[in-house]
Amino acid sequence: MSTHAADRAADRAISRVAAPTRREQILKEAARLFAERGFHGVGVDEIGAAVGISGPGLYRHFPGKDAMLAELLVGISERLLDGGRLRVSEERASPDSSPEALLDALIEGHIDFALDDRPLITLHDRELDRLRDTDRKRVRRLQRQYVEVWVEAVRALYPTLGENEARVTVHAVFGLLNSTPHMARPEALPGRAATASLLHRLARGAFEAAAQDD
Repeated sequence: MSTHAADRAADRAISRVAAPTRREQILKEAARLFAERGFHGVGVDEIGAAVGISGPGLYRHFPGKDAMLAELLVGISERLLDGGRLRVSEERASPDSSPEALLDALIEGHIDFALDDRPLITLHDRELDRLRDTDRKRVRRLQRQYVEVWVEAVRALYPTLGENEARVTVHAVFGLLNSTPHMARPEALPGRAATASLLHRLARGAFEAAAQDD
């Protein structure tokens, strides 16, 4: 096989790996529709139409809308926690590791979520109480664990900041970063990079302010 042919084959292999599965496509469209029109304002047929399959065909992937909602909200909570823990591990393993670099990495990761998964923020705010009790408790437990990842990182950078104060500030920063669904439409923003940079400065400013007050 020639070098160019090998490169094309590698590109196709990467494309296959990166392509979303049908299940992922369904979840993405369900999140968008639920966020736009509310959980009860969307039918299974509409979700199916959005991904090019019949409504009944969705039942090969999910038993119903409740299962989609649960997977969306539990899934993003798991992803945030796993991502936070991974950043902690990576920073600790880096020869250039520092408390400041770790907090910056956590902020950057959450900003990526806040800018790229805005429908999930809306879903959490509006629809969390629709989950079964077991799923809702699981989401809350994952969220508490994610907060504690941040609290530890914040106190490593600002050791004079008390644990309760650090936790309150982390929640306040989450509120700031998770305000993205209330921003202007994406096309009206000053560009993703500029928006991410602004959010990052605001988050760091909140932690700085909390530490100074202490």
